[in-house]
Amino acid sequence: MPSSASDRDAAPYTSETRVAVAAAEEAGALLRGRFGAVRTVGVKDAGGDVVTDLDLAAEKLILARLQTHFPHDRILSEEAGLLDAIGRRTWLVDPLDGSNNVAIGLTAYAVGIGLCVDGAPVVGVVHEPVTGSTWQAVCGQGASCGPDRLPGPSGAVPHSGPVVAWTQGHAVGRADPVAAGLRGQLERRTRRVLQLWAPLLGWSMLARGTIDGFVGYRAEGIDFPAGALLAAETGVGFRTLTGGPFTVGSAGPDTDRSFVAARGDTLTYLLDVVAHARPA
Repeated sequence: MPSSASDRDAAPYTSETRVAVAAAEEAGALLRGRFGAVRTVGVKDAGGDVVTDLDLAAEKLILARLQTHFPHDRILSEEAGLLDAIGRRTWLVDPLDGSNNVAIGLTAYAVGIGLCVDGAPVVGVVHEPVTGSTWQAVCGQGASCGPDRLPGPSGAVPHSGPVVAWTQGHAVGRADPVAAGLRGQLERRTRRVLQLWAPLLGWSMLARGTIDGFVGYRAEGIDFPAGALLAAETGVGFRTLTGGPFTVGSAGPDTDRSFVAARGDTLTYLLDVVAHARPA
């Protein structure tokens, strides 16, 4: 049934968060149960990104839940594309972040659901089927896993160098000089660069404080707002690659989604790293 007015008035985005969490966890149970029988059903691009039958099954489930509860909202989903409607609210759905991992039997994947209003993220939910963990954030209300608040990274630069996650968009070619320069400089000046093929897992680790930063180059728009909101609600700061202000959002081209995300001294450190990676 669609959410009632009383639900929406109880607290900002209470019903939206509840529905998103339930849908993500139900999709996660489906993915976990069928993991060993996954089938690749398509290839997205020349880079080899795949679509599996699990992507489609999880997406169908999530879309049905969102359309039942919020029939007047727009939905932009990884495989189905845009299910348009008139209004300011848009749901972003990545039913299986890490399809390439799943296709080769690697258990590193997540489900992501975000809600944006006028392009700005207001709800972010990330579920990891392997552990059963669900991380959620509401704009201005912090980020949590169950009853526990997420602490975010410390902001201090570890003596051995920070551990950072890296993501780049599907449109970025293997020989892209900017991406190659950024990755190379990060490899030289950090302790480790995580290239997970599942950015939502990187965002969950940053929000939990188990890694120190996140650098993205032309990041994908579907999973970015939900994951970035988790980190932002723990006090993580965002900057462009040149150190300017960065606004987390779903609109605009992928060239607007190149960023450095960290806290405190680590943010300053990583901005210096990427500055040395950019061509003069």
